[in-house]
Amino acid sequence: MLAILSAGVAPAFALMSFFYLKDRFTEPLHLIIRNFIYGAILVFPIMFMQYALQTEGIGNGDFVQSFFVIAFMEEFFKWFIFIYTIYHHTAFDAHYDGIVYAVAISLGFATVENSLYLLSNGIEYAFSRALFPVSSHALFGVIMGFYFGRAKMEPSHKKMNLTFALTIPFLLHGIYNYILIKVTSDWLILLIPFMIILWIIALRRVKVANASKLNATLPNKNI
Repeated sequence: MLAILSAGVAPAFALMSFFYLKDRFTEPLHLIIRNFIYGAILVFPIMFMQYALQTEGIGNGDFVQSFFVIAFMEEFFKWFIFIYTIYHHTAFDAHYDGIVYAVAISLGFATVENSLYLLSNGIEYAFSRALFPVSSHALFGVIMGFYFGRAKMEPSHKKMNLTFALTIPFLLHGIYNYILIKVTSDWLILLIPFMIILWIIALRRVKVANASKLNATLPNKNI
């Protein structure tokens, strides 16, 4: 049990540390932990809603299942939690902050989801789960947080960037799911290039957010 829980948590800890340490300023650790916990709690109501939809025969098609029952539902609630818990907080005062907090929410979700999967299916899936589902949640979080950062720092384009913060991760998540559901054999041939592209996009967003002049827009940065 301890080994499975450790395997479930370790990838999230590593990824969170990676993106946290790329921040040029130190974010309050209690806020990161709080958002991580909110993301973790999200798993249970979302699982219930997904189970209810499947039981009622709603959204059983591959496309609807991939994009709406899974991707939209998960990314919408992450997006909503971000706005509710951190978007208006004074600690969110730089472009890159959006990435840190969105990744925390996403990895909280991914950690519980991953741990439940390993408990049900065995620790032998830990490596592949770390490479694909856990990493993809973190990268969707990077992209979501990038646009949240822009929305916060550029009020004139707030609505557009808030929309991008939801729609782009949702579409990427939907594509990821569709590959897994639709491709029954040799799915790695599609999924590995997709993940490489996703990493490139996310790391580019990290670089742009960290170098952005928007990081200096608000003066009272917490150190």
